[in-house]
Amino acid sequence: MKIRISQEVAYALANNLPVVALESTIIAHGMPYPQNVEIALKVEEIIRTNGALPATIAIIGGDIVVGLDEDEIEELGQREGVLKVSRRDLAYAMATKQWGATTVAATMVIAAKVGIKVFVTGGVGGVHRGAEDTFDISSDLEELARTNIAVVCAGPKAILDVEKTLEYLETKGVPVLGYKTDKMPIFYTSSPSLKVLYRVDSAAELAQIVNASHALDLQSGILVVNPIPEKDALPYKDVEKVIEEAITEMEKEGIRGKEQTPYLLTKINELTKGKSQIANEALIVNNAKLGAMIAKNISRELYED
Repeated sequence: MKIRISQEVAYALANNLPVVALESTIIAHGMPYPQNVEIALKVEEIIRTNGALPATIAIIGGDIVVGLDEDEIEELGQREGVLKVSRRDLAYAMATKQWGATTVAATMVIAAKVGIKVFVTGGVGGVHRGAEDTFDISSDLEELARTNIAVVCAGPKAILDVEKTLEYLETKGVPVLGYKTDKMPIFYTSSPSLKVLYRVDSAAELAQIVNASHALDLQSGILVVNPIPEKDALPYKDVEKVIEEAITEMEKEGIRGKEQTPYLLTKINELTKGKSQIANEALIVNNAKLGAMIAKNISRELYED
């Protein structure tokens, strides 16, 4: 059992060069093959093009790997029976020598452990609709409350109760920073009424906030929400209508627990005739660009210090 860091990622971390962590659930559980591998490699390339080094994280034969190579990404994208690994699953996956795809929470744990300060994903989990009855709250929120890393995303997934998610983050002391926006992005679209805590208009300022958080040793993360580009966004009312329809179908079929999110995202893609998947890819690419810019500015500040 060990953490294996790729040679180029290890060199970058040792020399304060910009590194951006990436999760692997999107590869093993988020999209069908070969689309999953194609988008994973595309995101890595975008991060490189924008001046940072990508570090895709997964578990391979019980070893945590930080910085998958192309062959490992290809294998992860095709392999059957890959475990979906959150914080609670890490020790089990390592001890039993599993292949595992890391969720937002597990990726945060590992990235912070090796010294990566920026993590890019599509959207984060949160408080599920109806959580007042089910107590269904994503471990992503708890991880944000206790792991000091900047998570760049397009906001909470649209299937969630976003208002309660923001309340939960406030309770846990996690700042929600809107990149060039006052409105709260919610994955495929933006909320017409909910606001971010602070608007930040440059990657350089975001980097200063991240470095200040580490200097203070706050022991909690930062959620950087980056709106999907307007040309790729879906109308808010249309999204809400589709989500309500998808939730109704899910309840009829008795889907519960960790199966809810993948079911709903698949059903939404079906109901939107693939438009939600196109939007999903667009927002991930957009987040990758911003994540690389933040990481690059963090490194620049460290060198100047």
